[in-house]
Amino acid sequence: MQTKNPFLDEFAKAMEGAMSLAQSAGEEAKTAMRAQADRLATELDLVRRDEFEALKATLSAEIASLRAELAQSKGSTAEARPADVAG
Repeated sequence: MQTKNPFLDEFAKAMEGAMSLAQSAGEEAKTAMRAQADRLATELDLVRRDEFEALKATLSAEIASLRAELAQSKGSTAEARPADVAG
């Protein structure tokens, strides 16, 4: 047989409220810390990872293009040298 104890009911309600309050406080603290970190990153003139990755990809493509251009110009120079030497 189940009995209702008003003290335990009130205690359970109080614990539910406390857990809800703790969860809200945790989320608020997380939000505040993230805002503080963003402010600090801005003050230190740091870049975000997505911006860094985009610039890295662009520069990698540019470096590959320049290497290909350099290899092509070395190849055409090597072909032109024997004719210059013979002449």
